[in-house]
Amino acid sequence: MLQVTGAGIRRRPFLLSAGLGAALAAPMVARAQGRFPTRPIRVICAYGVGGTADVVARILCNWMSQNAGQQFVVENRGGAAGTIAANAVVHAPADGYTLLYDATAHSVNPSLFGARLPYNTERDLMPVFLSMVAPNTINVHRDFGARTVRELIAVAKASPGGLDAGSTGVGSAQHISLELFNKMADVRINHVTYRDTPAVRNDMLARRIALHLSNVPGSVPVLQLPEARVLCHAGVVPVEVLPGVEAIAETLPGYETYEWNGVFAPAGTPGEVIQFLNAAFNRAIQAPAVADLLKTLGAVTRANTPDECASFRQAQIALHGSIVREANIRIE
Repeated sequence: MLQVTGAGIRRRPFLLSAGLGAALAAPMVARAQGRFPTRPIRVICAYGVGGTADVVARILCNWMSQNAGQQFVVENRGGAAGTIAANAVVHAPADGYTLLYDATAHSVNPSLFGARLPYNTERDLMPVFLSMVAPNTINVHRDFGARTVRELIAVAKASPGGLDAGSTGVGSAQHISLELFNKMADVRINHVTYRDTPAVRNDMLARRIALHLSNVPGSVPVLQLPEARVLCHAGVVPVEVLPGVEAIAETLPGYETYEWNGVFAPAGTPGEVIQFLNAAFNRAIQAPAVADLLKTLGAVTRANTPDECASFRQAQIALHGSIVREANIRIE
């Protein structure tokens, strides 16, 4: 986990303690006192089909549908940096039957939109579960003229503003990652926004853009494409599923950015429902079939409570707020 301190960015091991006490002690919190769930649960994913958030959400919800007593139906509602989906959940009944599956933009939007955000993230959306964390990545066409981070910086310096990098939106985790790279490497790589991950990848493969800003789960499939390669990742330790791929921090010490996913409910959702859902999601990530799938994607998971998820979100809002302000990231 990352935190902003007076000295800058400080690292801590992902996700606080693994102890969950009563949340996992009772089987599914006795089905929330026998009252929940009694009908299917809608999980509104803030991003399009095929992206990391969608893939991980469906892995978890498939397991939940088979093991948590009701169907968990994923509904993709992308656009506006995740705010369309979040706003829909904010205005849904606070009964646990409508959940938000969101990603890093959730913690960027308070500073990105400011007073224009149609809800208060911390007040109106209750943390349920932090589902995964993964380093960001940069993917390129196999014929791109840089094979290392040092060479990428040299190419960017030789042609200021001459490289385009695509992500799924202004203020996305990957956009934040790019702006931090621009600052630390003292270069100017342009940011180009796309509606979804496949569109970014397709334009990179067609060489309409130079760089595909992604994350580890989104980059694992790139290893199977003969016309593309993963240039680097934004973690600080080797990534098992991306063998031989260098960390940006090897060239730019201190560089580190991540994609994260989490589950949220409308404010006012009963505590016993939140605990039921948290226990169910925790059981999902511990199920061998789910754990194996997430591991192959490079998604880092660990058991966590709603309070731990809330603390993580608070730290991420502070971190991303500082980058948004310093890079003067704006959304029109």
